[in-house]
Amino acid sequence: MKKSCVYCGKIHEKSYKCPCMQSIRNRRSKSDEFRGSAEWKYKRREIRERDLNLCILCRLGLYCSDDRFLYNTEVEAHHITPLIEDWSKRLDNDNLISLCRYHHELAEKGLIPRQKLRDLIPKSNLNTAPAYLI
Repeated sequence: MKKSCVYCGKIHEKSYKCPCMQSIRNRRSKSDEFRGSAEWKYKRREIRERDLNLCILCRLGLYCSDDRFLYNTEVEAHHITPLIEDWSKRLDNDNLISLCRYHHELAEKGLIPRQKLRDLIPKSNLNTAPAYLI
């Protein structure tokens, strides 16, 4: 008896193990697994707390198209140097910054220079607010 393969769409014998099945199962990348890990969830929370749960660019009024982005509190932790470029920096405080969705997209597209983001990372102790946020 033959059946249609859900992985490649071809017709195979029912007992045939399609090689496409394995490649689809292995699509979850190392970066995807990291983003689901407890260590990343802890670090992401730590970075957002360091930045007072505010987008740093919104707080400073940089790269904003209008006032609706100011003080956006729905922040995400952004890797300035992407994981694919340097895996060893995945948990470095000096490589992570809190950005709202709008600014995160701009940063991912390269419209906000990496060096500018690095310059905005708070250098203070995690228990105190950065001077420019007070």
